[in-house]
Amino acid sequence: MGQQPGRERAEVIALAAALLALAQAGAVAAQPAEAGALAPKPLFRDPVHDGAADPSTVYDPQTREWVMFYTSRRADLAMEDARDVRWVHGTVIGIARSQDGAHWRYGGTAAIPASCTGATLWAPDVERFDGQWHMWVTVVPGIYRDWNAPRFLVHLTSPDLKRWTCGERVELGSDRVIDASVVALQSGGFRLFFNDERMNKAIRTADSTDLVHWTVKDRLTDTPGEGPKAFRWRGRWWLVSDAWKGLLVLSSADGERWTRQPGYLLAEPGIAPTDRAKGQHPDVIVAGDRAYIVYFVHQDGEAEAQANPDRKRRSVLQIAELKEVAGQLTVDRNAPARVRLVPPAPARR
Repeated sequence: MGQQPGRERAEVIALAAALLALAQAGAVAAQPAEAGALAPKPLFRDPVHDGAADPSTVYDPQTREWVMFYTSRRADLAMEDARDVRWVHGTVIGIARSQDGAHWRYGGTAAIPASCTGATLWAPDVERFDGQWHMWVTVVPGIYRDWNAPRFLVHLTSPDLKRWTCGERVELGSDRVIDASVVALQSGGFRLFFNDERMNKAIRTADSTDLVHWTVKDRLTDTPGEGPKAFRWRGRWWLVSDAWKGLLVLSSADGERWTRQPGYLLAEPGIAPTDRAKGQHPDVIVAGDRAYIVYFVHQDGEAEAQANPDRKRRSVLQIAELKEVAGQLTVDRNAPARVRLVPPAPARR
C-alpha cells in the first residue's frame, strides 16, 4: 500500500528542514563574526499567549538594548466557534529585549494607561523625536466576537520607554482607523501612514508639524492592506504593507510620488519550522547600509495545527535581511539571517 499524502508531505517538510539546518550550520562556520549574530527561527515567541504579532523595534540608548513592542494576541484562548475573534481582542502590548537583535527575551507588557485607551490594544508604532519617545497604538474600546467595532489611534509619550503618558486621540476623519507608522520628513514636519478601513482598507497619509494636529491626504494605495511600515534606506523612501497574500512594496525618491513594486514579498511559505506561512504585518530595522524585516507568521503550516486546528491561531516573529536590487526590495526568508544592528545616530527630529 502506498504512503498517505499527509505522511508524504510531512517527510518532504522534514527533509527540507534538515537541509536548511545543514545550510545554516555551514553558514555559521563560513561567516566571520562581524557579519552578525545568527538569528534563530522563530526569532521570538510570546511566552504568555503564543500570539506575537505587529512588531515595532527601537534602540534604547539608556539601557543599550533593542526593544520590541508587539501585539500580544490571545492565541491560546479556547474558542468553540471558529468565527469568534475574541482571541484578537483583549490584547495588551508585549515587550521583548535584545542585546544584539538576534536573541530576544520577554520583557513584560507596556504600561499603557487604560484611561485614554481601551480593552484592546493593537499594532504599536514607537518612534523617538526631539529626545522623547512617542507611541501610536490602535485602540478597540471593548472585546468583540466579530470585526464590527470602532477603532482609532491614540498618541502617548514617554521619557524612558517604561512610563507612558496619555496624549490625544488622533483625529483622521474616520471611525475605523488602525496601524500607524510615523516618520520625520527631510523637509520638516512629520508624516503618518495608516489604514482607513472605511476606504476599502486603503493606506492613507496625514501630515503634521507638531505630532498632534494632522492634515489627512488622499489614499496612497488603491488596493486594500494594513500594517504599513514606512522607512528611508539607501537614499529612497520605502513602504511595506500587509496585503494578506504577502507584503506590498512601494518606493519613492521624494516621498510624494510612489511606485508600486511588482509582486509581493514573503508570499511563499518558508521551509523552516515555524516559518511555513505567508509573512504578515512587518517592521523594518535600518542598520546603516543593511536593513532587516521582522514579520509575523501564523502557525497553520505546522504539524501541530494539522492535528489541532486551534493551533493555527498561534503566531511567531521572524527576521530576514532585506536586499535592494535595481531599485526593488527582495528577501530570502530561507537564508540564514545574520543580524548586525548598529545604534542609530541621534536624529534631527
